Amino acid sequence: MGQPAAEPTFRESVDLMFNRAVALMDLAPGLEEKIRVCNATYTVRFGVRLRGRIHTFTGYRSVHSEHLEPVKGGIRFALAVDQDEVEALAALMTYKCALVEAPFGGSKGGLCVDPREYDEHEMEQITRRFAYELIKRDLVNPAQNVPAPDMGTSEREMAWIADQYNRMHTTDINARACVTGKPLNGGGIEGRVEATGRGVQYALREFFRHPEDVAAAGLAGGLEGKRVIVQGLGNVGYHAASFLCGEDGARLVGIIERDGALYNPEGIDCHAVRDWILRHGGVSGFPDATHTAEGATVLEEDCDILIPAALEGVIHRENAERIKAPLIIEAANGPVTAAADEILRRKGTVIIPDMYANAGGVTVSYFEWVKNLSHIRFGRLQRRQEEARHELILGELERLDHMLGDAWSLSPDFKAKYLRGADELELVRSGLDDTMRTAYQSMREVWHGREEVPDLRTAAYLVAIERVAASYTAKGL
Repeated sequence: MGQPAAEPTFRESVDLMFNRAVALMDLAPGLEEKIRVCNATYTVRFGVRLRGRIHTFTGYRSVHSEHLEPVKGGIRFALAVDQDEVEALAALMTYKCALVEAPFGGSKGGLCVDPREYDEHEMEQITRRFAYELIKRDLVNPAQNVPAPDMGTSEREMAWIADQYNRMHTTDINARACVTGKPLNGGGIEGRVEATGRGVQYALREFFRHPEDVAAAGLAGGLEGKRVIVQGLGNVGYHAASFLCGEDGARLVGIIERDGALYNPEGIDCHAVRDWILRHGGVSGFPDATHTAEGATVLEEDCDILIPAALEGVIHRENAERIKAPLIIEAANGPVTAAADEILRRKGTVIIPDMYANAGGVTVSYFEWVKNLSHIRFGRLQRRQEEARHELILGELERLDHMLGDAWSLSPDFKAKYLRGADELELVRSGLDDTMRTAYQSMREVWHGREEVPDLRTAAYLVAIERVAASYTAKGL
């Protein structure tokens, strides 16, 4: 036996999965290459005077595909950021937007920085300087390139970037649409912070609506009582766990964080853990669960649904064989390497792929961008009119209730529920739910309809690449 093959990098994994799908397609000559390659990557090195000396930072903005514009994709602040990672993430964004029918090309940005090393004022200086470098090259622009938060960034950084754009484009009426994921009072949208976690919940709900798919994972029934392990209790993992346990009756049995993991087969309260992390900086010492210093081992514990929600490559060649979860939903980008994907597929594990599962963020970003361009919040025009129409029906029902006496009466909370017109948050959730359902059905159709398509990931790539190809063909390229 020779040496075992090296673990593919994140970028190689994306390319391998792309190639697997393209092999099943009949694309025009040269089109496959055009879709696969990254159009352009801009690398910037800039200096910021901090603590009495100039510090030099390296940042990237990569544009994978401009078949539709603007291009869309997050900006991450992390020490591990490099060109390969940013280009792989930009490619995933192209396919993700195509899959959920958000009218964007794919892009991604990154800055080599550890946000924990700097205070708020320093981070603002660094972020504004990075934004300046991108804005002056139209790599942040409402019509061309619209970033969003990612690992290590939040609405705080987005507000700084939006303000920086505004300062440089004082007459652009659509300036607010240059970036999404902004705070509410800075042009953001209700439901954006929870969006990716909410999308994970809607993806699982849709999966469990199809008994045939649930059976493929060796499971039965609905989400009620299903045991869940979440890796990474950041924004995505926390919201996903909170919604699945609070609204769907799932049971959180494991949480994996950077300083180890918690496990309790009876269930863990994710809100209590989140508070504990905020106070103590980690999960160790949390009283109501068993703490394991070697967190990665908890990925291999018994559960029904495993949700990797933080880093890429956490399930790899070495540990894939030991993963017991029959269903994995990729809430993070690229948490399963191509080699692990192969092993898990052989075992019969069903994987709901990242390209679909974490698309809640970009979907609600799309709604925010539309809101900024239309200069009005959702629901503002129609909400009270909706309520007035409901009032009419209720008036008639109450009259009937009165006439029929004891024979029939309105259910106690019907009036309050029915009367309420939808506000922005409800409309955003409705749009996200519809998006996640429709996208799942388009993947499912290919998964079950074509014998040569073994899994949901290949199906997702097929649907996405097909749509990107159709865009290029329509353009006449």
